[in-house]
Amino acid sequence: MDTALRIDDLAVRFDGVAAVDGVSLDVAAGEVLGILGPSGSGKSTLLRAVAGLERLDSGRVSWHGADITALAVHKRGFALMFQDGQLFPHRSVAQNIAYALRLARTPAAARVDELLELVGLPGFGGRRVTELSGGEQQRVALARSLAARPRLLLLDEPLSALDRELRERLAGDLRRILVDTGTTAVFVTHDQDEAFAVSDRVAVMMGARLQQVGTPSDVWRHPASEQVARFLGYTTVLDAASSRALDPRAAGRIALRPSAVRVADGTPLTATVVHSTHSVDGWRLRLLVDSLGEVDAVAGPQHPLAPGDRVAVRYDRAAMAELP
Repeated sequence: MDTALRIDDLAVRFDGVAAVDGVSLDVAAGEVLGILGPSGSGKSTLLRAVAGLERLDSGRVSWHGADITALAVHKRGFALMFQDGQLFPHRSVAQNIAYALRLARTPAAARVDELLELVGLPGFGGRRVTELSGGEQQRVALARSLAARPRLLLLDEPLSALDRELRERLAGDLRRILVDTGTTAVFVTHDQDEAFAVSDRVAVMMGARLQQVGTPSDVWRHPASEQVARFLGYTTVLDAASSRALDPRAAGRIALRPSAVRVADGTPLTATVVHSTHSVDGWRLRLLVDSLGEVDAVAGPQHPLAPGDRVAVRYDRAAMAELP
């Protein structure tokens, strides 16, 4: 595997406080690496440090083996796309994209048409940016970022300002575009669904440190710690004794997503409803499961439940993960 980007023991501090603390990562040529973490975890600072926009307190950034730590931003050949797109509102779609081409001294017209086709906006070149929807504006921003064929594309929460349905659709499109163009990219997000949909590998950051790196499947099925598991939506963590009551093969603790325990008629397992909240697709529950303890659970809209109700439940092992 040809390593394109290498980050070695990188640290960035603001007023003595570590925003990024000793992070080391490799990104292969043509790979899309997702950096996933909550607000304040240091993921955007790491991205800006790679771009050359933040001064490093220690560490090194290399590109295909060459140290670029001290290289000026404009000499790195990287492109950075932000969550708001940062388009020029007084210019047309084509003019926004052509601006990046002019900086790169690349002929514009044919490339603009090619990029608009790539991002699903053929024929939009003459429109003003202010006439576009939020999703269309982000597609234009992506086209502009790709225009000069950057060596590395850095995306900082590019979909976070959009509504959920549009984010999900554009995440799939973004993945397709990056793969089709063979672009090496680092994608920062706080949304696990986005990270897993777009990335070849996911790096989880929390508290300025790198917590885990792996394929989306590995990170999802095998969280490296309880902290990572809870961030990924595993709301209940059972101790070793309770884990073995649930799964005799379990060697340690088990983390459960709410969907791991479901109300289902006709099963021998029973529980008492401790708390219930209605949601758009059913019920969110806190259950006291016999022989197991309290867990988060879900029920469909056909099960109106109140505290104190007794219910039958079943387990879905696909929504469980064993912790180290």
